[in-house]
Amino acid sequence: MVKAFTGSEEVYGWISAFINLERGIGGSPREHFKLDRMAALAKIAAHPEACAPVIHLAGSKGKGSAAAMISAILSEAGIKTVRYLSPHVSCWKERIGSAGGFLEERVYVDAGNELLSVYNEFKRTGRRTGIKEPTFFELFTLYFFLCARAWDAKMMVVETGIGGRLDATNIVEPLGSVITRIEMEHTGYLGGTLEAIAREKAGIIKRGRPVFCAVQEKAALSPLRKKAASLDAPFYRVDDHAQVKNICVHFDRTEFTLLLNNVCGDYSLPVAGKVYADNAALAVLTITTLFPDMISGEIIKNGLEACALPCRFEQLAADPQAPAIVADGAHTPESAALCARTFCGLYGEEALLLFACSRDKNAAAMAKILAARFSRIVITSTGNSRAFDPKALYSLFLSAGKASPLPAGVKSIELIPDTAEAVKHALDLRARTRKPLLGTGSFYLAAALRNALS
Repeated sequence: MVKAFTGSEEVYGWISAFINLERGIGGSPREHFKLDRMAALAKIAAHPEACAPVIHLAGSKGKGSAAAMISAILSEAGIKTVRYLSPHVSCWKERIGSAGGFLEERVYVDAGNELLSVYNEFKRTGRRTGIKEPTFFELFTLYFFLCARAWDAKMMVVETGIGGRLDATNIVEPLGSVITRIEMEHTGYLGGTLEAIAREKAGIIKRGRPVFCAVQEKAALSPLRKKAASLDAPFYRVDDHAQVKNICVHFDRTEFTLLLNNVCGDYSLPVAGKVYADNAALAVLTITTLFPDMISGEIIKNGLEACALPCRFEQLAADPQAPAIVADGAHTPESAALCARTFCGLYGEEALLLFACSRDKNAAAMAKILAARFSRIVITSTGNSRAFDPKALYSLFLSAGKASPLPAGVKSIELIPDTAEAVKHALDLRARTRKPLLGTGSFYLAAALRNALS
């Protein structure tokens, strides 16, 4: 039995021992999405989720980069801001940190010991109330709030895990809610239509608190508007207030002009892709609306330039003269299309692709999009229990390749089920062929590629 932690890795090891969705829990998926455990844990912990104002984000794509941009701008403004992101790539502390990096070791340890005390009390009271054992994500979310309080944060930027309405983070009363682009994802948990998924994401909207919404398809926009109206929550759709112009995508950055409420500014982001300029518009709309007298154009400029996240179209090749290596966590058809368009626009369509995805993703649609754009494709597994069967994935890419002829010079579509072997093979192909490499389809795969080069 654990009595006390002396290091942050001990804390994470203890939390990781809990059964969680990534490792597969039995029973109906929806029975694991409840807020009763989080409410009970938060009460025992004296409500650390209320220790500082919160900006709460939900969405299918872009919430990680939008959260990073918001926290970077707030930090540039001198506000002590802690952020909660997922997933991590190289180190779990990427999930709980500041715009400038990790928190102090003592913060992680002190919060970990407080978490252990709260859990032990929960176990004692839980036996009487019948509340089930908390999941990994519930404990880790509470740990974030405890870290924020121990660090004396003045602002929290919090990204949901899956969904919104029943997400463990949804015990907060936010300063404002941000809804990024909604796409078909996690259909087994959130519903089989865009409208159903949007209703789940809309669950983070709170009475009277402003909502900042990305460009959405009509099926997704309608439930969001209805939810906001029912709660008298002011609704700010980014395309009603902002225009992104003069986008110029370079291999290592994106430059753009943002016209927001008749104020114009030129900005640069240290990541390639039009989508990141769009996400920046949403982040800036959020910040300037919530803090109208605090955030100047210079603060926005400096914050965006300092903002970077791993595996968001991340350049991994250290030598600029060598063929590029890009890791990107795109895992929906829409994001895969944007990623491929950006990559091929920069490097051409004779490049290499390393691909794997989770089994709850629309692999057939992604195969159709990607199969015709790369000269050699290596199919593998994400390397965890949620992986799409690599043999079935390989078949989808073969079918997609036949339906849509591959570009001239294509050699093969290969299947290497072992993730580490596939990564090594893809890197060897790059070295032999002198062609750029894109690893995408899953943050787990993108992380494996990134970590192989670290």
